[in-house]
Amino acid sequence: MRKRAVYLVTILALSFAGCNSRIDKAQGPKKMAVVISTLNNPWFVVLGESAAERARELGYEATIFDSQNNTSKEAEHFENLIAAGFDAILFNPTDSEGSVSNVKRAKQANLPTFCMDREINSLEVATSQITSDNFSGCVALGEYFVRKLNKKGKYVELLGLVGDNNTWNRSKGFHSVVDHFPELEMVAQQSADFDRSKAMEVLESVMQSNPDIDAVFCGNDAMAMGAYQALVAAGKEDSVMVFGFDGAKDVMDAIQDKKIRATAMQSPNQMARTAAEMADKFLKGKRDFSKKTPLQVKVVTQENIDEFGAYGSDN
Repeated sequence: MRKRAVYLVTILALSFAGCNSRIDKAQGPKKMAVVISTLNNPWFVVLGESAAERARELGYEATIFDSQNNTSKEAEHFENLIAAGFDAILFNPTDSEGSVSNVKRAKQANLPTFCMDREINSLEVATSQITSDNFSGCVALGEYFVRKLNKKGKYVELLGLVGDNNTWNRSKGFHSVVDHFPELEMVAQQSADFDRSKAMEVLESVMQSNPDIDAVFCGNDAMAMGAYQALVAAGKEDSVMVFGFDGAKDVMDAIQDKKIRATAMQSPNQMARTAAEMADKFLKGKRDFSKKTPLQVKVVTQENIDEFGAYGSDN
């Protein structure tokens, strides 16, 4: 009888300890995951760190995950985040189409996802998509491009990732202006995957058959820096104008030094903080979010560079 009593006491103690453990978890801080397409680009590092920092300021545990521009790696992250009981995902997709299934899986698990910078091809699965107004930003950049080239000349366009909507929104905004000027001739349009080294290689190859270009329009600042390196190697850095998009520090410095002509400034910090704040509101009960939240983009040139700092900050 005594052994039975000891056994019952032990079971009750273990049960009470288990309850305490569950109570502690419930009372502990909620967790936000920050899933970034790649941390091999300083711009995305700022995006990820800004999102995690704002989440922590709001009282959440925050962990950054690197998808390495690989949709399979991204899918693994989502599976693990669902299993680990995260409360929200601040998400920078690897692919506008390929990432849809991952966000859908999270939604089915009641895990809200807020896209940052890049959008996915669905308005049904993400809670909201916070992006720069890429199209309008490149309309303004295209207008500046036309003025600097005096409405004529030959140019190359370096596209980003072909599976990323930002690539095409930027290109469409640019061409909605430039294509109205028949004396502006695009001699090549090639993808360099938003990558600095690949942009250098692509432009070097293009210039072998098109040595007399006047400008290079690049879908992001990493490619702009790669293009500039190719021009330096060819001795053409003073005769060919380079235009980027992002507002990354190295390009801002290059604009200051009269190397890069202009960029379109977007703010990873603003997008990241907005996403974290929206996730916080969702977890506190808000449900009526806009499916898309566009943020303003500004054109930064050699003429107005002193008004701006890197990554969307104002001087």
